[in-house]
Amino acid sequence: MKFTAAQLNRFLLFKLPSAYICGVRVKEITVEKCVVSVKHRWINQNPFRSMYFAVQAMAAELSTGALVMLHIQQSNQNIAMLVVTNKSVFMKKATGRITFVCQNTHLIETAIQKTIETGEGQTFWLKSIGANEKGEPVSEMDFEWTIKRK
Repeated sequence: MKFTAAQLNRFLLFKLPSAYICGVRVKEITVEKCVVSVKHRWINQNPFRSMYFAVQAMAAELSTGALVMLHIQQSNQNIAMLVVTNKSVFMKKATGRITFVCQNTHLIETAIQKTIETGEGQTFWLKSIGANEKGEPVSEMDFEWTIKRK
């Protein structure tokens, strides 16, 4: 699969339909960053008139996971990936359009190189920061990924 926003959104439709139905969409992906957006709507609300935390987590995880997938594909190696831990901090009500950005790709590159060289599994943390339309952070989500050569 070629890693474009359109291809990843098609992937969502067939492989992660709950994220797709809730409005999670990849807006941009490069080797340096991934941008994922979701708009607060009836389908993804909580009882407190803001976006349900799990919808934010889906968007944030996608921003990190898509980058891992891209870097694995570019390595031309058969590498498995899995989230093992996640942490979240919520600073503000998530209303309107929330955009999650992950940019710390050097950690992915280092872990892939180590797992290729040693054959052993590697773990690393990636952070995704969600901001509202005013640019104010609403949540920060950290995901611990593990990768291993198959």
